[in-house]
Amino acid sequence: MSQNRALGIGLGFTAGYVDTVGFVALFGLFTAHVTGNFVLIGSELARPSHGVLIKFLAFPAFVGAVALTRMIVIWLERSGKAPLRTLFAVQVSFLTAFMLLGYFALPIQDTEALIVLLAGMSGAAAMGVQNAASRLALSDIAPTTVMTGNVTQLVIDLVDILRGSADTAVRGRITKFLWPIVAFGVGAIGGAFAYVHLQFWALLLPIVILGWFAVSE
Repeated sequence: MSQNRALGIGLGFTAGYVDTVGFVALFGLFTAHVTGNFVLIGSELARPSHGVLIKFLAFPAFVGAVALTRMIVIWLERSGKAPLRTLFAVQVSFLTAFMLLGYFALPIQDTEALIVLLAGMSGAAAMGVQNAASRLALSDIAPTTVMTGNVTQLVIDLVDILRGSADTAVRGRITKFLWPIVAFGVGAIGGAFAYVHLQFWALLLPIVILGWFAVSE
């Protein structure tokens, strides 16, 4: 398996897995992308129930992590160093914080408890790093955190193949986009079942995956 395919599969799985753990554990919080949280915030404001604050705070945590990632990449590139190992290490740190804060917050009943809010922010920060890394240091692979664009491109390319108008580049792009989509879906299902049985210790799996990528760089 090529390095890029392994990264696409591993990071796609991680994103789906962590996003689902956050959603199940923290009252519908999306950690891997902000789009869903905007929708949920609008829903909560129109029909208040619970959990709106953690979704509000996830946004600055996500943005801050993206900004931090950008600064790390700039600093390392100026030093002549490849940034991926450091970025994976930073993401592992945020994911570990998410896991430990979530564990110590159990049983989660108050969505506005400080430790619960910090857990959600840590999860959003971890995935903010991955989102930024996909643009800054992983541009050769398909996006691994938001699947809408990937599915759109895949369907377009499949239609071109069925029309008989696809060239070699289109066929190569199908492989590039297909595996992260499949991995994200498997990760989402796996994350849901893992949280039911292991609660926040379920996050050990993506931590190990990212740690392996870090030491392999």
